[in-house]
Amino acid sequence: MKAGIKKTNKITKFAVSGENTHKWYVVDANGRTLGRMASEIAKRIRGKYNPKYTPNADTGDWVVVVNAEKVRLTGKRADQKEYLTYSGYPGGQKSKSFTELLEKHPDRIIRLAVKRMLPKTKLGSRLIHKLKVYKGEEHPHAAQNPAVLEMQ
Repeated sequence: MKAGIKKTNKITKFAVSGENTHKWYVVDANGRTLGRMASEIAKRIRGKYNPKYTPNADTGDWVVVVNAEKVRLTGKRADQKEYLTYSGYPGGQKSKSFTELLEKHPDRIIRLAVKRMLPKTKLGSRLIHKLKVYKGEEHPHAAQNPAVLEMQ
């Protein structure tokens, strides 16, 4: 060994999904920009803020989003944005605008935005279930005592 360098026997400890305590947070989407809010939610669900973060383990928290119908987009995006679905059959591609989807299913807008920011793996499929989105102010998760998540 070179002089001045000590060898230590430290072992790296990786996080395991069952070891972490998951917290609950509530986010009010009233007046929030969709993409900025979705990226913060995806980071929280993934657990990237956590010092025990491990890319291949579930170290994130649960997030409840209320007032999904009051989310907004900047500029002309509300008029231009389209959501495409495809059934797999010829002629089975359908398109809905942001305003149409906001009227009928505002929860799907936020769910899709967050889902597309999560990894496209089995872990990402499990993590999206930690997001609960509701149209109004009421949600059935009061028993979990969710803390208010402040975003900038």
